[in-house]
Amino acid sequence: MATKHSRSAARLMMAPAVILLLGWMLVPLTMTLYFSFKRYLPLRGDSLENGLQWVGLENYARFIGSSAFWPSVQATLVIVGGVLLITVVFGIFLAILLDQPFWGQGIVRLLVIAPFFVMPTVSALVWKNMFMDPVNGILAHLWRFFGAEPVSWLSDASVQSIILIVSWQWLPFATLILLTAIQSLDSEQLEAAEMDGAPPVKRFWFIILPHLSRAITIVVLIQTIFLLSIFAEIFVTTGGAFGTRTLTYLIFQRVVDSQNIGLGSAGGVYAIILANIVAIFLMRIVGSNLDR
Repeated sequence: MATKHSRSAARLMMAPAVILLLGWMLVPLTMTLYFSFKRYLPLRGDSLENGLQWVGLENYARFIGSSAFWPSVQATLVIVGGVLLITVVFGIFLAILLDQPFWGQGIVRLLVIAPFFVMPTVSALVWKNMFMDPVNGILAHLWRFFGAEPVSWLSDASVQSIILIVSWQWLPFATLILLTAIQSLDSEQLEAAEMDGAPPVKRFWFIILPHLSRAITIVVLIQTIFLLSIFAEIFVTTGGAFGTRTLTYLIFQRVVDSQNIGLGSAGGVYAIILANIVAIFLMRIVGSNLDR
């Protein structure tokens, strides 16, 4: 058992890392809150040395009063929800498939996981130029082969295209977590159910899926945290046009257009509030599943 001295020593050794992490989080957050109440236009001569003009809640009112604010929140939630749905459903399917013994299993698993290690900018460029280009893309040639008119994916189905691109990148992560969970399932339960005459659908619904509930909630929680800040894929493909402007991208546009760091900081605070609302909601789901 740990003694009082050993616990104190452990806290002392952990203190530098904890302080560093707190500073890493609190310093940018404090600066964001500070700038959100200021008028800060560096290109027009504003600087910290000369002092910044206090504007109170003006930046918050300007940002939330924009006609693009609520559509950007909606686009963010739609993209996050679409990606989560695709990655969880297909992740379960791939995890079950990869858990079966077959020749070349190790190579297939490596190929399935590989997209997760591709940078978002690179994957977006590949999808934009190699697959979704309406003239020379692979999908365009495939459409022509079957006698159909090629689709301008990034303009006619822009939100769906972004969801597809991001899902392709995050599907390996979901598959890996769910595959690990499936491999921890006691095979005797499945064998007993099979001997009792339970069909594959019922074995999946009543044994495998409940066993995956915790892994699914972890996948949803972790992916949501990262997906709420999606930027690179939109910047490279649609530039925020055709209904793909998320809250993160709107913040970027407002800072570039107005050159007002204070306005962008106010948008950042709104993004933090949205992320915390979603995180609290998901943590309740995770907590209820872990308590079962």
